[in-house]
Formats: sequence, structure tokens, C-alpha cells
Amino acid sequence: MNLNEEIRADLEAHAEESYRRFASSLLPGEQSMLGVRLPYLRKMAKSIARQDWRAYLASASDASFEEIMLQGLVIGCAGCTLEERLSLTAAFVPKIRNWSVCDSFVARLKVSAGDLSRVWEFLQPYLNSGKEFEQRFAIVVLLDYFIREDWLQAVLQTLDTVSLTGYYAKMAAAWTVAECFAHYPDETFPFLQNNHLDDDTYRKALRKITESRKVSPDTKQIIREMRKARNV
Repeated sequence: MNLNEEIRADLEAHAEESYRRFASSLLPGEQSMLGVRLPYLRKMAKSIARQDWRAYLASASDASFEEIMLQGLVIGCAGCTLEERLSLTAAFVPKIRNWSVCDSFVARLKVSAGDLSRVWEFLQPYLNSGKEFEQRFAIVVLLDYFIREDWLQAVLQTLDTVSLTGYYAKMAAAWTVAECFAHYPDETFPFLQNNHLDDDTYRKALRKITESRKVSPDTKQIIREMRKARNV
């Protein structure tokens, strides 16, 4: 039995039908899910990362949701240089076809402060690709790693100018704007007053702000009035 066959057998042994039904309901159109919980996939990824993970990634199967997720998790925890990780990321991003793989993958990348300039450069083609999940990938990286005082205006300007494609890219942008406001309300408020976000993204951003526990009731009322003023 080769490595891919061993991994598939392990996944099938830990698959839960009830969980598969539940998780599939959150990912419309995903037909290949086995039903393995994310904590076990993370455990598998750490084990693979301690072995010949390069050989694994070179021949890894894309047959199921979990096998694709596992590749992303291995890339995130493998010991390698930033440039190698970015190269592996570039090969992986085209495999992302849902928000779950996207967001779990990005969360495991663990971008350090010293890497931000290089990662920003790396993200530009994805932000401007016009492809829904490539854009979501790039925007979730901004959300997870770039909401910092020194990068805030660059993030907001990028979201203001990029042409968003698809529901999941727009949701990521709205979520990012809301988090910018939650962390830096004074700096983000002018952006909420004057921006070029499409109505769907703007409406979702304002709604997320009003749902945030980090935002005061008085501020939430101001945000609701802004939504009325723009009629969204």
C-alpha cells in the first residue's frame, strides 16, 4: 500500500456519516466529502509534516474534500522557507473550491510580521484575478494577518479598488472591513462614509459591524443609520 492509499484508508476509518451530512450542508455543491473532523485532519497533517512531506505533496490525491484539505494543512505546518511555502501555496490555491478549505488553509499559514511585505506582493495577482476563491484566499490572508495599524490603510484601499467576483469573495471583503472597524474604528469610519464597495459587500460589512461584540451599542446605531442613508 502506497502513502496515498494509506492516507485514504486512514481517512475512511475516521469518517463519520452523520458529520458528513452536517458538514456537507454547509458547503453547497461539495460532493466528495468523507466526513472526517478537522482536528483529526490537523493531527494527520502534523504527522505527515514530520516525514517526507515534499514527496507526499508531489503525489497527493485530490479525490476528496479531506485529501485536499490535508494538503493545505501540511503546507501550513511544514518546515520550509517562506519562498518555498509561497511556491507550494501557488500550486495549492487552484484546488480551493469552497470557503472551508480556504479559511482553514490560510489560518495554518502563520504569516509573521517580517513576511508581510513579501506576502503582500504575492497576493496581488490573486486579488485581481477575478476568480471567486482566489480572491477569497487573498482577502482572508489580509483578514488574518494584515489588520494592523501599519497596514490598515493599504488593506482598505485594496478592498475599495478590487473588483470582487462572487458571493464568497464579497463575504470575505465584508468580514475584513468589519474587523478593521472593530479594531480601528476611528481610522476605518471615514472609509465607511466614502468608499466604492458594491452594495452587497457594503451591506454585509455594516451588518457584521452591528453583530460584533467589540462595537458599542451607540456605535452600532450610527452604523444602522449609515445603512439607511445609503439605502442598502
